[in-house]
Amino acid sequence: MIIRDIQPEEFEALGNIMVDVYSRLGGFPSPEEQPKYYEMLQNIGQLTKKPDTRVLVALSEEDEILGGVVYFSDMKQYGSGGTATKEQGASGIRLLAVSPDARKQGIGKALTFHCIDLAQQSNNNQIILHTTKSMQVAWKMYEKLGFERSEDLDFKQADLPVYGFRLYL
Repeated sequence: MIIRDIQPEEFEALGNIMVDVYSRLGGFPSPEEQPKYYEMLQNIGQLTKKPDTRVLVALSEEDEILGGVVYFSDMKQYGSGGTATKEQGASGIRLLAVSPDARKQGIGKALTFHCIDLAQQSNNNQIILHTTKSMQVAWKMYEKLGFERSEDLDFKQADLPVYGFRLYL
């Protein structure tokens, strides 16, 4: 598996994976309930235009996109509700998604470790992310990697409770 920055010709494919993954989550809002959120997922490549922001993809040996994540080396660009965008000396991870056909291969973990490495290279002292109750597989993975719940980062996205986590580096 290779992890690298997304290329423009891959924007649509990763957007399709993001929409597919998030729309399958039980208890997560549907595209009809949160159309702007799903529009952002479909157009994930647009986030590459933000300063200090990288969209990363995990690729198979055949250059098939297996998953992706958005990494922010400056929380001002993070774009969530709550207080996270005011955090100093922090990197952020958002919108981790792994294709259903590629699950249980360590792709989510590899993408997360890549973001941890980038945060250390940026000399940030922590990484912040958010997840929901619908994302239990990711939630458990983050906890196993040392991320801890940070209630001060919690917020609601419409009626959806969103839970903050941080990892001190």
